Amino acid sequence: MRRLIPLIVAAILFAVDQVIKNWAFDILLPQDQIIVIPGLFYLTYVENRGAAFGILQGQTVLLSVISGILLFAIVLALLLGKIKSRLLVWCVSIGIAGGFGNLYDRVIRGFVVDYFDFSALFGFPVFNFADCLVVGATFVILVYCLKQESSQKGAVEEPGNG
Repeated sequence: MRRLIPLIVAAILFAVDQVIKNWAFDILLPQDQIIVIPGLFYLTYVENRGAAFGILQGQTVLLSVISGILLFAIVLALLLGKIKSRLLVWCVSIGIAGGFGNLYDRVIRGFVVDYFDFSALFGFPVFNFADCLVVGATFVILVYCLKQESSQKGAVEEPGNG
């Protein structure tokens, strides 16, 4: 049961992502954009038929297959207890939620619904909640791995060994 709790949380985050995307599809699509903070933040309906930052446009099948295989492997690793660190378990679970959110869109809609728009200020591509989950989880995992590597190097290279 302990291994299932992070996946249950991932399922809840997936559901939240889908509720927001359905809202964007139903409410934003007819309007295209809602101004939240003028000149800074908008809710803008975008159909992304590629991956992050618009790369691989039109490669929905390829992206779906790669995402599906990767997500299956990660879920399997979680269920088999291959990921030991609690922090990594939770980060991976959050990343799974985002990954499945975008995979679901690609398979069911043929595109990913994006809506967070900071492009007026930063020129950044429009993105969604699932993207935030994936990027946030990946960032924390990266920092964790770099910190682990740094602490392991420090343990190997003790002062006075030369």
